[in-house]
Amino acid sequence: MSNDARTDDDVYLGLQQSEEFAELRTRFRRFVFPLTALFLAWYFLYVLLSTYAPGFMGHKVLGNVNVGLVLGLGQFVSTFVITMLYARWADREFDPRAAALHARVEEAHR
Repeated sequence: MSNDARTDDDVYLGLQQSEEFAELRTRFRRFVFPLTALFLAWYFLYVLLSTYAPGFMGHKVLGNVNVGLVLGLGQFVSTFVITMLYARWADREFDPRAAALHARVEEAHR
């Protein structure tokens, strides 16, 4: 193993064990995991209602539009909302911290 490879390993291990990296990982998990759980609960609720409550899902809301259609379209809307929330959060909170860590690694390679 060359000295350069060992140095690279040391840099990456040092970064992974740093307080800044741990904080970045924690911030990411605190944002992403709850949103993922919320979306999955919402998705499985839709699937379960479709399977076990067809009468409710077939209830007409307006003309030929029923509850199932409204909730199904809500799945698409919620996906886009979550994506926009994540993009805004990442631009504001995550990306600047990740860029700082990246700069630190780049500096260590010079």
